[in-house]
Amino acid sequence: MYEKFGQFIDGNWQQSKDKGTYEVINPANEEIIGNVSKATPDDVDAALKSAQKGLQVWKNTAPWQRSNILRKIADKIREKQDTFAKWMTLEVGKPLAEGKGEAGGSADIFEWNAEETKRIYGQTVESRFPDTRVHVYYQPVGVVAALTPWNFPLVLSARKISTALAAGCSVIIKPDIITPGTVMELVDVCRECGVPPGVVNLLSGDPPSIASQLISSDIIKKISITGSSRVGKLILKQAADKVQRVTMELSGHSPFIVFDDADIKKATDMAIAAKFRNNGQVCISPNRFYIQENKKDEFVNLFIEKTKKLKIGDGMDPSVQLGPLTTKKRLNEVEELVETTKKEGAKVLLGGKRPKGFNKGYFYEPTVFDNVKDDFTIMKVEPFGPLVPMLSFKSFDEVIERANNHELGLSSYICTNSMEKANRASELMETGLVAVNTPLVAIAEAPFGGIKQSGYGREGGSMAIKDYLNVKYTHLGIKG
Repeated sequence: MYEKFGQFIDGNWQQSKDKGTYEVINPANEEIIGNVSKATPDDVDAALKSAQKGLQVWKNTAPWQRSNILRKIADKIREKQDTFAKWMTLEVGKPLAEGKGEAGGSADIFEWNAEETKRIYGQTVESRFPDTRVHVYYQPVGVVAALTPWNFPLVLSARKISTALAAGCSVIIKPDIITPGTVMELVDVCRECGVPPGVVNLLSGDPPSIASQLISSDIIKKISITGSSRVGKLILKQAADKVQRVTMELSGHSPFIVFDDADIKKATDMAIAAKFRNNGQVCISPNRFYIQENKKDEFVNLFIEKTKKLKIGDGMDPSVQLGPLTTKKRLNEVEELVETTKKEGAKVLLGGKRPKGFNKGYFYEPTVFDNVKDDFTIMKVEPFGPLVPMLSFKSFDEVIERANNHELGLSSYICTNSMEKANRASELMETGLVAVNTPLVAIAEAPFGGIKQSGYGREGGSMAIKDYLNVKYTHLGIKG
């Protein structure tokens, strides 16, 4: 499946200099999908030179022309929605319906940024001197290194590529080794839709070595990474040497708070939609469930009843709602965390094992815990799987304090029918994103990102493009 791709450098697909490859595994059946080109240091150097050359072309391309190309890309993604969904199901394991949804969201992002490229507004500031004028304007920051993870390979690549292109930057995208095909397909769409050679480049292969070589280059002026907090900190340290601009969307450990005035049926629907998207392998997945004590039993029982009805299997089956975990390593880590949680005193109400009849693939049952305490391991580390710890609380102030007592601050979820509680909780939550009575927090028109050790900078919305622009001020004397 990867034969027509490879490294994308200077507008062409090509094999790596040494013709090296690596295998990609289908997580649903553990079979080899195909062999993918593995970049060498020479390939990285070639991509850097290509992006540097492409920058000179693209930053001088009129915004309206850039906008037209971005809109064409959005249309093409929608046209190839089924192709993208198939790639993601094969590489990640997510159900086809989720893959189609991700493709639609990615198209929306390109469409949004197609408009943003025409709205890079400067300023004219009233000068204190009668014979001078003060102008403030924006220029593209330069060549961007975009580092993307495997869990949402299309939408996260779309955020970085489209924003860079809207700002007039060139970009080198490095997909995760688990999901190269999905991102290769996107880059090929960029080529089809008229992005000039060198403006978008792709390097596939060993993430640490490629990232390190990119960041150490004087050509790279900005880094955008979506990944774990651990990896983000390492990259930030590397970037510090050259004072490169960095946008980091890192780990999350989202609280899900249900107040006793909430509609419990809607709250459970919201919880299931948010928690089991991509089988819990989502940075904004709710991982700490706080239910007001007089509604806890009702919520937990209904949540379990609905969860039992979810169909597990190969995402290629349109009726499947829960696919496998993406890697053997991820499965092992989830199994280990379940055992740790049980040893610490939790009670398993549902799941806690691999499903019967699945002899191949990295499948694991949705698992619900009770008798969980705030100091348990599962309440501190990002589970990145279908694990649901249930806790109770008594008062508003108590739950806000407990929910905020974490080093991560990406997203949070609130269920209440009280406008007062909704407003107060939204203002008090120490997270970059808050969802009230909805499972959706990631949309093209809104800024996405966290605080604390969940990173900084924003992707999406009108703020994102500013991270890809330099601000310049000119004090212009008008008398010769």
